[in-house]
Amino acid sequence: MSTPTVSPAVTAAAPDLRRWTPPVVEVRRTALASADLAGMEVLAVPVAPGAGPDAPLQPRPGAADAAVRYGIDLAAVCAAEQVSGAAATITRLPVPAPEGSPRRLLVVGVGDSSPTALRRSGAALARAAGTGDVVTTLADGVGAAGTRAFVEGFLLASHVPPVSGRKAAAPTTARRLVLLGEVAVADVRHAEVTAGATVLARDLAATPSNVKNPAWMTEQVREVAAGLRLKVEVRDETRLRREGFGGLLAVGAGSASAPALVQVGWTPRATPEAPHVVLVGKGITYDTGGLGIKPRESMVAMKTDMAGSAVVLAVVAAAAKLKLPVRVTGLLALAENAFGASSYRPGDVVTHYGGRTTEVNNTDAEGRMVLGDALAYADAVLQPDVLVDVATLTGAATLGLGKRHAPLYSADAALVDELLAASAATGERLWHMPLVEDYAGAIDSDVADARQVTTTPGFGAGSILAALFLRPFAGTRRWAHLDIAGTGRADGPEHEVTKGATGFGARVLLEWLESMSS
Repeated sequence: MSTPTVSPAVTAAAPDLRRWTPPVVEVRRTALASADLAGMEVLAVPVAPGAGPDAPLQPRPGAADAAVRYGIDLAAVCAAEQVSGAAATITRLPVPAPEGSPRRLLVVGVGDSSPTALRRSGAALARAAGTGDVVTTLADGVGAAGTRAFVEGFLLASHVPPVSGRKAAAPTTARRLVLLGEVAVADVRHAEVTAGATVLARDLAATPSNVKNPAWMTEQVREVAAGLRLKVEVRDETRLRREGFGGLLAVGAGSASAPALVQVGWTPRATPEAPHVVLVGKGITYDTGGLGIKPRESMVAMKTDMAGSAVVLAVVAAAAKLKLPVRVTGLLALAENAFGASSYRPGDVVTHYGGRTTEVNNTDAEGRMVLGDALAYADAVLQPDVLVDVATLTGAATLGLGKRHAPLYSADAALVDELLAASAATGERLWHMPLVEDYAGAIDSDVADARQVTTTPGFGAGSILAALFLRPFAGTRRWAHLDIAGTGRADGPEHEVTKGATGFGARVLLEWLESMSS
């Protein structure tokens, strides 16, 4: 994507943002012993733990060739450096580089060589390599899943969020990753697409809100869609009012930036009767809390409150790039929850698309208001086989699961199993949570179909209640809800996750969509 343009409705002094350029990934189907390594800064070779506590370290492809090339006893040097072989451990061996060889020789622990271990080892290598060009045998002979995981880990850990001014002057990550050995180019390109989806979601979520508003997000959808010939339909404020999208209109009422519902779709030409999946993303481009205003500290990260919509756009785009035989429609429910004279109020009763009504109790619970409209529209008009929403919805999501697991809500056992399998394959961790029927009465209303939140002091279960609130809008569809309030942002790096916006949800949803055609 090009450098973001500033929408007329946002601050004129918005920064000129520059986006990260990913490393070029090359495949050379040759052994390390005969490879030309001129110009490379880092050589990384894999090792694994021995079979038992006292068993020797196990060299993996390329390790023996590296030992010959550098003229060392690899086992002895690794023993002296206390190399364990555990996944994601990196050791620079203190050996001089022969002429024509990379200056730095790294041994990378790959653990059990599972996709999870290789993804984490790829991430660790990216951080250890810095700006040097990297050549490695870590993807040699590890199969499709292993190659994809390693490349994903390397690219995702390399990612730098959008920066401005002098911050963007110097590169901070590797410019090139060269993979030696038996590596399928198709698997590398696949990993570039899936990692790229996460990066797109991260970049959109990390963009400051003096650049980003609903109009700006709509522009980004158009730009992404134009390159892939995706169909886009935009419901602006006038059309939202005419068609009765009361939730979006209520949340956006206090802002100078008008709300919108953006629809973007991928339809495979070869399989027009493919299953139809609709993905709905919360797109609150900034959240002050409205009249229920947040404390200052809680507002700082609210530029990422549209992470769900970013994930949805990224997944639809990646589905098109991968030519998945699944019809995928994305709905981005876009609004800014601002504080103003026309803000919606506690005590209001809002009529959503389709006629369901909500009694407002907390203007800072705005995400479920916009999702309700989008889910109801998807159910009534788009006729999906499966409906999934993804949203930074509740702070309560982090109380039991922390910031590395996202609650998954669904009463469809088969759909839960599919999503949990995709979670295990991608490392984006989901945890199935209950839709507790006994709790539904906590959001009963005397004046509407439901309360927005419970008014019972100390009731708790905020994430469950939010899911119960959303459920009726999905009708009788197969439906799942992902609450990424904790996982959508990170306070620091961990494996392939970087600080700030994480893009969580893009890879797990892509894996799930791919599994539908396998």
